[in-house]
Amino acid sequence: MKRPTIADVARRAGVSKGAVSYALNGQPGVSEATRRRILAIAEEIGFSPSSAARALSGATAAAVGLALCRPARILGIEPFFMELISGVEAELSARSYALTLQVVADQDAEIAVYRRWWGERRVDGVLVCDLRVDDRRVPVLEDLRLPAVVIGGPGHTGTLPSVWCDDAAALVEAVEYLVALGHRRIARVGGLPDLLHTRKRTEAFERVCRELGLVDAVTVPSDYTGEEGSRATRRLLSSPGRPTAVIYDNDVMAVAGLAVAQEMGLAVPGDLSIVAWDDSPLCRLVHPPLTALGRDIPAYGAHAARNLLAAIAGEPVGAFQDETAHLTPRGSTAPPRSGERVR
Repeated sequence: MKRPTIADVARRAGVSKGAVSYALNGQPGVSEATRRRILAIAEEIGFSPSSAARALSGATAAAVGLALCRPARILGIEPFFMELISGVEAELSARSYALTLQVVADQDAEIAVYRRWWGERRVDGVLVCDLRVDDRRVPVLEDLRLPAVVIGGPGHTGTLPSVWCDDAAALVEAVEYLVALGHRRIARVGGLPDLLHTRKRTEAFERVCRELGLVDAVTVPSDYTGEEGSRATRRLLSSPGRPTAVIYDNDVMAVAGLAVAQEMGLAVPGDLSIVAWDDSPLCRLVHPPLTALGRDIPAYGAHAARNLLAAIAGEPVGAFQDETAHLTPRGSTAPPRSGERVR
């Protein structure tokens, strides 16, 4: 958990601490080649000369960082992240910690933020979202020895602790519910395909549909936005042998899909049943209200923050499995019309 120091830079560069000080402060006393090498090493390990005073004092930042690689315009309408952050804030504020939030453009920018935060003593630890397979952020955080908790999994987190829930089990519950109603043509509008939880949902969907003999099951990738959700829905509902039920990977896309179905003259749930992931007020405000997979997202965020504070304190922290999302049936699902019950 040790933060990078001027001694770490000197050791890696094979020079004295005085030489590092000259290089970082632009003073004569080192060659230009040595200066460039020292600056590159300082950037690599996240050391900043402006953090020297705080490093010497051993003071903590009393802050936790969260960098999100999502467009700000999407975050503004995404209930999941707002609820997650509310849970994180509730846990942190009770311990007199602050949350430092930054929106980044890509993983390279996110990694640079981690290096800067840790090098400048801006945060004492970070929460990591949107885990990917072979995620480049994991080894970087391990190398920096920056306390971190991954919100996602299981697996692919290296030595980092995580908080995760069983998305596969929740998806199986939704598919089995639709099949019990009589649906045989079921589609799914998925999230970003490179995210680990999207991949796990896709694998679970394909597996349960294969086991239940649903030969026409299909997943269409999307990006969680209403616009992409609408486009995916139009494509599905315009295809031959259109589905009689669609599962959406978030509530925003499900609401958009409901609007498209109604625009195309299809009755919900008479002609099309809809299931949303991550139950939210959006699901209950539309007509008909949406059947949804729901869980306590603020509690999910609170558990992640609590485990991160434990890691910052030097306590042993491992993987924590949170509650699985469960289905709440509402007015958007029903048996398909008799003519649509293809066996």
